[in-house]
Amino acid sequence: MALRQLAAGGKTLPSLLKVLRKDISKPHLITQPLPSLRRTFSLYDQINLIDNVPEDQLRFQGFDETGFNVNGVNYEGSLLCIGNLLMSWSPKRFADVTPESLSIFQILRPIPEILILGCGRHIEPVNSELRSYVRSAGMKLEVVDSRNAASTYNILNEEGRIVAAALLPYGVRS
Repeated sequence: MALRQLAAGGKTLPSLLKVLRKDISKPHLITQPLPSLRRTFSLYDQINLIDNVPEDQLRFQGFDETGFNVNGVNYEGSLLCIGNLLMSWSPKRFADVTPESLSIFQILRPIPEILILGCGRHIEPVNSELRSYVRSAGMKLEVVDSRNAASTYNILNEEGRIVAAALLPYGVRS
């Protein structure tokens, strides 16, 4: 506003720069904390789903090279999460992920709409046999690194969608 008045008053460029320097040197007080990017760019800007997660809902809160932290409890090794059911999963490396290691989906009802496969530190190519098995079970397959798989699981689970995640620890390499 002050800049526009000065420009209209016919002030010279050096005068304008002095005014701008004075304005920059004034301390600007921030009274409210900045919102998180998740909240700023989400569709849920009117409600905060992150802080109001029900106690019985699984939520990945952290990870390390050997396991995950889910609802404040540290779990070592690979995990299989289906809805709000959490269980240890046998594969130790990506080559161990086979249709047999995912055979629970033959008897599980309701079938999750998506299976998020966390490959460890890096995304790995999935063989056609595994892809066909997941498709024949009635699910879509999303293959990502384990860190992003845990985050995606959290978001979809918070939305109330029926989702499954098969996660290898982040330290697993091919």
